Amino acid sequence: VQLQASGGGLVQAGGSLRLSCEASGFTLNSYAIAWFRQAPGKEREGVSCSSSGDVSTYYADSAKGRFTISRDSSKNRLYLQANSLKFEDTAVYYCATGVSLFACTAQIDPNRFEFWGQGTQVTVSS
Repeated sequence: VQLQASGGGLVQAGGSLRLSCEASGFTLNSYAIAWFRQAPGKEREGVSCSSSGDVSTYYADSAKGRFTISRDSSKNRLYLQANSLKFEDTAVYYCATGVSLFACTAQIDPNRFEFWGQGTQVTVSS
């Protein structure tokens, strides 16, 4: 099982980025998916998650209305569309997948996700 994240970069405040995560070794549609982020000196925080089959989707308050999580089962990829980016969105972003049907909850708990990508840096200039 491998996850390879990409799509990060440097963007001005107000701009957009689309983060991508390619999954290999398993069928993504059967798993819960999630994005997390970690800024320097801060704990890892959940940004968004979606349950297996996309039955339930949750966003952190900081992401609501600006970020959208999605998956393309035909490509075995998950995405995070990040719009209206702010300086405080600067962080390393990680994709993750979880086996359990209960992996994705409103708390977007990293402990519920077993497989992780390597992270991609997002830097927002003010």
